[in-house]
Amino acid sequence: MTPGQIYSRLYRAYGPQHWWPGDTPFEIMVGAILTQNTAWPNVERAISNLRANNALAPQRIAAVHVRRLATWLKPSGYFNIKAKRLKSFCRWLMAAGCVHALGKLDTPLLRHQLLAVHGIGPETADDILLYAFSRPVFVIDAYTRRVFERLGMIAGNEGYETLRHWFESGLAKERDKVRVFNEYHALIVRHGKDYCKVRPRCAQCCLRTVCLSAQV
Repeated sequence: MTPGQIYSRLYRAYGPQHWWPGDTPFEIMVGAILTQNTAWPNVERAISNLRANNALAPQRIAAVHVRRLATWLKPSGYFNIKAKRLKSFCRWLMAAGCVHALGKLDTPLLRHQLLAVHGIGPETADDILLYAFSRPVFVIDAYTRRVFERLGMIAGNEGYETLRHWFESGLAKERDKVRVFNEYHALIVRHGKDYCKVRPRCAQCCLRTVCLSAQV
């Protein structure tokens, strides 16, 4: 099996996922930072708190006291850490000229600059690149490692960049890479949550006939 064939099976099983939840590029960026080490419903509650306090803007977040910001972010967990990270990100975003200016940068440079921001790792940077800036960058997360290790297509201990390039190379022939990468990541998350759990539901899995773990 190839990454493209797995994508086709997942898409047939689940259909389009319409990711990433967010009304603006900035809201998507905030969500990408807050979703670290927590479930998405918790992020939604934190974003609702920001919106209710008219704080869903980089200028407002950068200006508010970190302790007050932390109370708004409490539903997302690790709220003191995330408040500091979000403030750092917003200060960087404004200094860089906000979304419009950053959107003019080529993808490697933009990715390099995102990774230099306090608290922004490869997965978060790639979430922002793919979903906020519509760049053809594949996102690797824990669901990706779990699903593809069980399929027998990866060892599971590869570095982030190794896996990212493996997926991007395997999907190089796709014409609309942004759309495919977007859907693929969302489909992997959907599959990981619903079937390829820590304790997998193999009997109902749409990949069971090609999954090494299911065969065992």
